[in-house]
Amino acid sequence: MGSRPYRRRLAWGAAALLAAGVAVPAAAAAASEDDGGRDVAALAAGHAPKKAKNVILLIGDGMGDSEITLARDYTVGAAGRLNMDKFPMTGAYTTYSVDKNGKPDYVTDSAASGTGWATGHKTVNGRISKTPGTDRPMTTILELAQKNGLATGSITTAELTDATPAVLASHATDRSCQGPADMKACPNDTIAKGGPGSIAEQSVNHKVDVLMGGGRQRFDQKITEGPYRGMTVTEQARKLGYQVVTDQQGLRTAKSGKPVLGLFADGNVPVEWTGKAAAVGGTAAQRCVTSNPERKAGTPSLEESTRRALDLLDTPKAKKNGFFLQVEGASIDKRDHAADPCGQIGETAAFDRAVKVARQYAAQHPDTLVVTTADHGHSSQIVPLEANPPGLSSTLITDEGQQLKVNYSTNTPGQSQEHTGTEVRIAAQGPLAHRVLGVTDQTELFTTIRTALGLR
Repeated sequence: MGSRPYRRRLAWGAAALLAAGVAVPAAAAAASEDDGGRDVAALAAGHAPKKAKNVILLIGDGMGDSEITLARDYTVGAAGRLNMDKFPMTGAYTTYSVDKNGKPDYVTDSAASGTGWATGHKTVNGRISKTPGTDRPMTTILELAQKNGLATGSITTAELTDATPAVLASHATDRSCQGPADMKACPNDTIAKGGPGSIAEQSVNHKVDVLMGGGRQRFDQKITEGPYRGMTVTEQARKLGYQVVTDQQGLRTAKSGKPVLGLFADGNVPVEWTGKAAAVGGTAAQRCVTSNPERKAGTPSLEESTRRALDLLDTPKAKKNGFFLQVEGASIDKRDHAADPCGQIGETAAFDRAVKVARQYAAQHPDTLVVTTADHGHSSQIVPLEANPPGLSSTLITDEGQQLKVNYSTNTPGQSQEHTGTEVRIAAQGPLAHRVLGVTDQTELFTTIRTALGLR
C-alpha cells in the first residue's frame, strides 16, 4: 500500500515528460525509487539536481545491444532484467572515429572512442587523447576533475595501460606505447624528446587516487630516461607515494588517503568464465563453466574492486569536492574478438555486478551521476537454431534450459572478430541523467560529465 502514491506520482512524472516531448523509457513509469525512478519524477517536476558531486562512469568494452541481450538471455532469461537494464534514463550514442582530416571513420577502436568521451573531441583510431591531425594533447575529463580538486579513480579488467583507462590519464600518439620499452610508435612522446613518456609512466605521474587492473608487466619495465631513470614504473609509483597491491588481501588492507596502484595480473586480468569457443559449423550445445583455472585465487572481481575503490575514494578531499571514477569491463570485447561466448557472457555478468555496486552507492548518495555505456559495438549475434552461418557459431544451454545460438561472422574463421559501427546504449541516473536521452554522440558524454560536476 505504501508504494502506490509514489508510483502514481512517478507515472504522472513520466506522462508530463511525454507531454513535453521528452522521450521516457517504457519501464521508467514502473521503476522503484531504488532503481532511480525518482529521476523521472524530479525531472518532470522541474527540480532535478543541476549538479553532481560525484560521477561513476561504467564502460562495457564492446558491449553492444547484442552482447547485453546474450548475457541477459543466458543468465536471467529473456524476460529478466540485468542491473544495467534498470536505469531510468536510456538512450543511444554514435561511436564513429575520424581520419587525420576529420572525416568520419565509421568503425572506431577503443582508443579513439575513449578519447571521444574523455576529451569531447574525436580522433583517429589508435590515438590516446591527442588530436587527429596535429597530434597534440587534449585535456581529459580526469585532468579537469583533478584541476577542480576532485578525487579520481580508474578501474579495468584489462591492463591499466590499455586504451580505455589510458585515455583518462595519458596522451600518446599510439595506444601501443604502454610501457617504457614499448615506445617505438611514439618517438615524439619519449622523455628524451621532451614528451611525457609511456602510458604507464604518465598514469602514475598523474597521481590518480585509485588505479586498479592488470598490466604488471608494463609497470615492471625499466625507465630509461628522465628523473626516474633506472627505476621500474612500479618503483616510480612507490616514490610518488602509491600503495602497490597485487591481490584481494592487499586491496583490503590498503589505506584511504594515499594513492593505490592495484596490479592484479601480468597482462589482462583472466576472465571469470570459460567454455568452448565458437567454431565453423557450430558446437555441441554447452553450458558455460563459471570458473577459470588461469584466474589465480585472490584475484579481486570487478565488483570487489569497484566497491573498494568507492571506500578508498572516501577521503576528506572527496567529501569536500567529490570524485570521478571510471570502471571498465574490458574483456567483453576481448572474448568477442576471440568468438568465445562463455568468456564474453561471464565478463558481461561480472560488469553488471559492478553496475549494481555503483547504483547501490548512488541510492545512498543521490548527488552521484551514474552512467553506463559501451565504447563500440561488436560481432556476436543471436541467430535462429536452424541457421547455418558461414562463420563461427556456438549453441548454448541457458539458465532457462533453452538452447541459444550465437554467431560471429565479422571476419573469416581464424581471424580476430571485428568491432561494428553501430550506435550503442547509454543509460544513466542522478543529476543531469536526462542528457543521455535520445540519440547523442560519444563526445557529448564529456560535456554531460563536465556540466554535471561543474568543472572549469
